[in-house]
Amino acid sequence: MKRKQPLSALHDVELAAIAAAGGRHEFGELVRRHSPFVRALLRRMGAQYAVADDIAQDAFMRAYEKCVDYRGQGSFGSWVGRIAARLYLRQIKQEARYTEVDPLSDEVWESLELDPVGRCDLDKALNALSEPERMCVSLCHGAGLTHEEIGASLNLPLGTVKSHVKRGLQKLRNRLIPQPFAESRLDHV
Repeated sequence: MKRKQPLSALHDVELAAIAAAGGRHEFGELVRRHSPFVRALLRRMGAQYAVADDIAQDAFMRAYEKCVDYRGQGSFGSWVGRIAARLYLRQIKQEARYTEVDPLSDEVWESLELDPVGRCDLDKALNALSEPERMCVSLCHGAGLTHEEIGASLNLPLGTVKSHVKRGLQKLRNRLIPQPFAESRLDHV
């Protein structure tokens, strides 16, 4: 039976339903659409490029196996992103690499390169956060996990997670909003 419309014209929910019934080409389209987001999320969480690629591949393999569970509540990319984030956290725990580190000094913040307009690359700004702040901010705003889910995943108290997210977001705001713009906004308040 020939398909009436190209895969690129189908919605994620339709593709996932066909993939759940064994449609490998349809799932391939979902991977094509969402793998850049999943890999970027893992990189923002601190994974090296090769690790991000490996975990993203594992996440998509698990998503293919559990495609029947995707109901279209939220984007497919976010759904796979949560799977990938949990896989990455599990790997970190297994390698026992998650440790509390001191926040980076002002010298590191100043070393971030701004473009001529005064904007900063989000990935560079995230890399300037401490590892716990980067993980919590990425899981909260990148993977869409709740503070409670992050606490359970990282084995951190809820208050600590909230502090890491709040502190991390404040550091990002201070870094990403050009100073003259931020000052002029404060003048009008």
